[in-house]
Amino acid sequence: MTDPYSIVIIALSALSGIGILTVGALRGWRGWLELKRAELQQHARSSEIAPSSAGSRIEIADLKERIRKLEAIAAGVDL
Repeated sequence: MTDPYSIVIIALSALSGIGILTVGALRGWRGWLELKRAELQQHARSSEIAPSSAGSRIEIADLKERIRKLEAIAAGVDL
């Protein structure tokens, strides 16, 4: 096992294995991102078609109020 050629072969095999795993993980990541992008586009299309309900408008107003409060806290203003 002290043969330098066997050590080089083992190192190259490990390096190529890591490379193969990295390429596979990168392809999986890109596929996941593409899936999420398609889901967002689908959601955008469905929200454009459907009119906004009163409940969603109330929820958006509530979120805006929370944002204003958080910004005031961040600015150091007492409410």
